[in-house]
Formats: sequence, structure tokens, C-alpha cells
Amino acid sequence: MKPATLARALALATAVLTVPITPALADSDRDDDARRPLVIGHRGAHGYLPAHTLEGYALAIELGADYIEPDLVATKDGHLIASHEPNLIGTTDVASRPEFAGRKKTVKVDGVDDTGFFASDFTLAEIKTLRRVQDFADRPQQFNGKLQVPTLEEVIELAKRKSVEKGRAIGIYPETKHPTYHKSIGLPLEKRLIAVLAAAGWNRRDAPVIIQSFEQSNLKELNKMTPIRLVQLVDADDVGPDGGLTYAPPFDRPYDWTASGKPELLARNFGFFVTDEGLREIKTYADGIGPWKRYIVGSVPIPGSTAPGEASRKAVPPPDPAKQDLIKRAHKQGLVVHTWTFRNEQKRLLADYAGNPVDEYLQFYRLGIDGVFSDFTDTAVAARILFDLERDPDAGRCLIGDRDGPRRHHPDCD
Repeated sequence: MKPATLARALALATAVLTVPITPALADSDRDDDARRPLVIGHRGAHGYLPAHTLEGYALAIELGADYIEPDLVATKDGHLIASHEPNLIGTTDVASRPEFAGRKKTVKVDGVDDTGFFASDFTLAEIKTLRRVQDFADRPQQFNGKLQVPTLEEVIELAKRKSVEKGRAIGIYPETKHPTYHKSIGLPLEKRLIAVLAAAGWNRRDAPVIIQSFEQSNLKELNKMTPIRLVQLVDADDVGPDGGLTYAPPFDRPYDWTASGKPELLARNFGFFVTDEGLREIKTYADGIGPWKRYIVGSVPIPGSTAPGEASRKAVPPPDPAKQDLIKRAHKQGLVVHTWTFRNEQKRLLADYAGNPVDEYLQFYRLGIDGVFSDFTDTAVAARILFDLERDPDAGRCLIGDRDGPRRHHPDCD
């Protein structure tokens, strides 16, 4: 796509704000070819604003997100806050606050030493005095020190309010961060999460909520506590020279497997989940799978390339035949597939996309992905509009509208 064409598509997506979609995990009444992938605002609008702020979530909604994603950790007094990690050192201004200097410490999180300031050592009132910072050095820094850390209750209230304002359902997609670690410090997440959702009237199957976790026992426990839809996340450490994924701690397996000490679980790594046996196992307690995108589209180095980061690599199928065609195999088991994380910067795009992030989205949309986590919601939505037009030129009527106004809420445009 030419740059001018991309710019027009992005402007169109921003002006329209959204292509309407009820935020459902899967639409079982429609054929696979008719399903439209969800766009999930990863940590809010992380490409533009510091992660996990109400402003970031609101911006993601303005740009068309179907769901917003709050990662969840617990405070000293048992509140759930939206934060990427229990350690606040990289995402808040806590390190510059002299009143908290004495709380810096080193603890083991998932078996690895981690030094910083931990949410579990702060009350919610103290957390509210902190301000967010952008943890990606190559992204806008002018909002550092200005935005607060929200609670889960505040995120839910925002999603409800914006759903009314926008005339479309907006969901939340919380991740339980390090559940085994939280249990070890006496702050288990599961009951706290369900209590907050129940208080909001969202502890039901059709609520606009999907819960995700990298840990299996956490999801199995939640499966017994709530009818809310669940997704098993699947990680890896890196990509090897042949395109195969590598598994090094703490990204080798769900940490609850490691902590269990059970030989049968210690013999596995995250890659087990994307085998047919693993998918069948996931189906017993969850509704979907959330793999790192390299499980779906692999990559290998380009000989002699001096391009930065991912731009020095090209796309290839995953080399292990047992792990290819993951989307189709997961669908065969009745699981949806939501993959992560999509970013716009050239160094975070394979060379195949020639610096154009829309082409990456289109590749995954064409493969049948059910949802994408994106730091740049507007780009994901623009690409989805192009995907709609690619499959059905008549889809343009939903954007253009008629004398009665835009048709994007018309049943034919769902």
C-alpha cells in the first residue's frame, strides 16, 4: 500500500472510530469467513500514552478498540490495580519519590530475582500518589508524571460509561499477573477478581469480559468459580536461528508448572499448548488460546541485513510441523485464537511488511485470527476495514452511510 493510501485509511478509521461489533469471544452463529477479528487495546493505547491509565484506555476506545486490557496486580491492602507487573519501577515515577526510597528491595518473581518497588508493599492510597511513565524509550515521553494508576473498578466504570457514550459494547480483557507469586505473598488474585466483577454485574457468561493468564492452574481455578470466558496465554523466550522458538526461564513454561515440582509438568514447555494434545487439554477449562504471534508466523534472520530489530528478519512458517496451522487446529477444537502484540515501529516489524504495519495485520486477518492485541488500535482498526473491503467490496456502504446517516450500526454491517 502506498503511504498516501495508508494515511487515508488511518484517517478514515479514526473518523469513523469503530467498525461495530459486539465484543464476543466468538460468533458461533456465523461462518468462519464472516467473523470479524476483535481489536484489543493492549495496555490501553500503549503506543501513544503510558501503559495502564484511564486516559490510555479511553484513547484506545476512541480509536475503535472492542476490548481494553488491564493487567492486574494486588496492593498491600488487597485492591486490584491495572499494572503490567507487580514491580512498579519501570512504569511509574516511584524511583524518584524520596518518601518511598526505603521500600526498594529484591524479591523472586517466578523464580527470578527482581529489584524494585512492588505494589504489594503499597496501599491503594499510596499507589494513587504515583504517576505513570512510558516504559518504551522510543515512544512519547511528554506524558510522564501526569497520569494515575487506575483500579479495576475504575476501568470497568470507564468501559460501561464509554459503551453508553459510543453506542456499542466495550469489553475488558484482564490478565491475572503472576498468580502463583501473588498466592505466595498472601494476596491471591482469583477471589478478588471475581468479587469485583460480581459487584459490577459482570460475573456471567455473556458479560463483556474475557480473563487471560499464562498460568494453567489459575485458569482451572477460575473455571470452577465463574462462567466468564477464559483464554490460555502461550509464551516463549525467543526465536532461534532456524525460526524455532526457544524456552528459557522464566518464559519456558507456566510458572505454576515449575512450582509444582511434578515431573510430568516439568517435562513440558509452553510449546505443549500449541500441539493437538495441548489444545484438547485447554478446551477442558478455557475457551481460547492466546499465543505469541511467532507461533503462527515464524521468522528467520536475513543474511547480511543491518536493519534494526525485527526488520532484519523475514517471515516463515513455524519449522515444527506439529505446530503449524495453529489457527485452523485451534478452531477445530472449538477454541478461538487471540494473538499478541502488534506494534507500528519499523524495528518491531518483519522485513516482509516493508515498514507498513497494516500489512502485518492483514496477513493475520487473512489467516483467520479471531483477535489481535495492539499498541496502536487505530492501525488495527484501519487494517480491519481494509480486510472487510477486501472480502466484500459492498462493505463500503457501512462506512459511507446514506441520507439517514452512517450505517455502521445497521444489522447488515455487524
